Amino acid sequence: MVTKRSSVDPIVAPSSPNVGVRAAEKRGYAVSMDQHDRPGPRASGNGPARPGQGGLAVAERRRWERWRLRVSTTLDLIRANPTGRIALKIFISIAGALVVTLGIALIPLPGPGWLLVIAGLGIWAVEYHWARRLLGFTRRHVHSWTQWVKVQSLAVRVVLGSVGLVFVAAVLWLSLKYSLGIDLVARIMHYLATH
Repeated sequence: MVTKRSSVDPIVAPSSPNVGVRAAEKRGYAVSMDQHDRPGPRASGNGPARPGQGGLAVAERRRWERWRLRVSTTLDLIRANPTGRIALKIFISIAGALVVTLGIALIPLPGPGWLLVIAGLGIWAVEYHWARRLLGFTRRHVHSWTQWVKVQSLAVRVVLGSVGLVFVAAVLWLSLKYSLGIDLVARIMHYLATH
């Protein structure tokens, strides 16, 4: 039996066996083990704790790693079955599309529009390599932008913040004007003229 390689590589601790793959092989499914191109950290206790981290942070990291291993194992079990692989891909596609669509609809309004778009990309990244690459690209650029802004002077940060606020206000005004027919500027000017 020939199986297609999954579009998502498992995250496995180097010392622990991959339970999902073993269970799939026991059921007679062939599972590809040559999945080495997944970017990002592995789910393992990689190295000693950083200075300043307490026991609580280490315990929280271990809990997160166990959770990631469980999710990875569950996804491996689902992907081991051809029907499960198709059902998972359909579910991930629909869930990601709904979250991205909702995020795009909320972008002009104040709120978590871009955050929902990125969350939808994260959902798609579970199953699609292009979404994983786009999510990595977004993370890298947001991180580099944040680092660049942190080293700028206070005056530059104030100007950048002001430009951002003006942009959000303009998007809000235009979206209200052209989607709901409410012209806030005209109403404010009318209110100021009559009072």
